[in-house]
Amino acid sequence: MRFVPQKSIEQQDLQCLHRARSRLVGCRTQLINQIRGLLAEYGIVLPQHPGQVRRGLPAVLEDAENQLTGFGRDLFQSLYEELADLDKKIADADHRILIAFQSYPDCRRISAIEGVGPLIATAIVAAISNGHAFENGRQFSAWLGLVPKQNSSGGKSRLLGITKHGDPYLRTLLIHGARCVGFRAKAKSTSEAYGSSTSNNGSGQRKHVSR
Repeated sequence: MRFVPQKSIEQQDLQCLHRARSRLVGCRTQLINQIRGLLAEYGIVLPQHPGQVRRGLPAVLEDAENQLTGFGRDLFQSLYEELADLDKKIADADHRILIAFQSYPDCRRISAIEGVGPLIATAIVAAISNGHAFENGRQFSAWLGLVPKQNSSGGKSRLLGITKHGDPYLRTLLIHGARCVGFRAKAKSTSEAYGSSTSNNGSGQRKHVSR
C-alpha cells in the first residue's frame, strides 16, 4: 500500500494553477472548433491550427464579399473577442508558471532533462509532492501510468496495454515532451544526412567528405 504524502500549500497552489490553465486550454479548443464549424456553415473553411484561426477570422470579418450578414459578423466578432480573452488568460497562467519554475530549485533540476520545460517541471513537482516516496524511476512510471499492465505467471511475462490509471494530465505533458524530442532528433538526423557534405580543402575548392 502506497501512502500519498501531504502536499505543501505552495504545491497545492501550483497544482490549482495547472488545473485552471488546463480548463482554459480546453475552453479555447472548444471555442476554436465552434468557430470553424459555424463558419463552415457559410462555406468559409479555416485551417485547424489555432494560429490560423486567430489570423483568418479578422480577415473573414473584413471581407465584404462573403455570405456573412451584419448579425453574423457581430456574432463572430464577439467569439473572436472571447478567444482573445482566453489567450490572454492562458498567457497570464504561463507567466505565473514561469515565475514558480524559477523559484523552485527542484523544477530547475528536472528541466535539465531534454524535452522538459517549465510547464512539465512544475506539474511534476506539484503532483508527486515528495520524490522520496518512490524508490526508483520505474515506480514513478508505474504510478504515473506510463508502463503497460502486466499479467505474468509461471516465468512468462505478458505485457498488456497501457491503462488510463495514474495522472492523465501529467502523462499527457510528458508524452508531448517526448514527441517534441523525437521530432527534433528526426529533424537533426535528416539535416545531417542531407545537409552540406562538402568542406574547404584550403585552396578555395570544395571536396566531398565521406561519412
